[in-house]
Amino acid sequence: MTTSALRPPVLRPGDPVMLVSPSGPTTPELVARGVELLTGWGLRPVLGPNAYARHGYLAGDDVLRAADLNAAFADPEIRGVICTRGGYGAQRVVDLIDMAAVRSDPKVVAGFSDITALQFALWRGARLAGVHGPGAAWRDERLPLASVESMHAALMTPAPVTVAAVAAEESFGVRVPGRAEGVLLGGNLCLITASIGTADMPDLTGAVLLVEEVQEPPYKIDRMLTHLRRAGALDGLAGVAVGQFTDCADGWDTTVVDVLTDRLGDLGVPVLGGLPIGHGPGQLTVPVGTPAVLDATAGTLTVAPAVR
Repeated sequence: MTTSALRPPVLRPGDPVMLVSPSGPTTPELVARGVELLTGWGLRPVLGPNAYARHGYLAGDDVLRAADLNAAFADPEIRGVICTRGGYGAQRVVDLIDMAAVRSDPKVVAGFSDITALQFALWRGARLAGVHGPGAAWRDERLPLASVESMHAALMTPAPVTVAAVAAEESFGVRVPGRAEGVLLGGNLCLITASIGTADMPDLTGAVLLVEEVQEPPYKIDRMLTHLRRAGALDGLAGVAVGQFTDCADGWDTTVVDVLTDRLGDLGVPVLGGLPIGHGPGQLTVPVGTPAVLDATAGTLTVAPAVR
């Protein structure tokens, strides 16, 4: 696996950032809080022309969503790209991205959930480091001050990010002690699994894999992890960082912790659960595509900045 990442410049007060919707649709009411936060940091949010488009469960058709991404990457004034939300649809547009524009003028791209597909594509096409964090459709009830500060730090300070495991997180019970070093790659488990067989599935040899999920019952988590194992995608991993597995329960006795322990615990690498990264309350932001140290014994994940 190539470990050298293309790290975009840190965002600075006065920088314009474009808000785009590569996946599902959103509304001005939901994005208003994100605009307020970004403006409070001194940034200048610029709405993508099609950010509020809607085409069923997509934020406009594929051509429109790709056009906003390419407009952001091609505009020399725009210094960052903030996705409004996840949902579904990023995989439908990633092959339309102008990777030459991404490589010639790298910009920090922030998002999570379905945006994992976009982060994978940008890693494949440009080795662009990104930011796994909340979208501009910001919800204060889920994202308290710590979430605000974490996102601000990841975008606007070229400093390493350290996230500690939290006992209150359901995945806290998933742990294999040890210390691992490698590039942090991954994000939402569904999107990682859906990338198998595509050009965007990264070679995870020597990597620290980040996994998180929402509203998937334990048997589906089992199925996805088993698929990754059988496809050989987990061969050669350095370690696994387990984020939030939010609302992942059903009526069976087997819990998501049981499944994660069973499917990840015998890989022979350090595994650390309980990281507040994902869809749950108190979500924190981490770079992806940069070197990380997973200390499962101490309960911390430290990641080099995505920005320089």
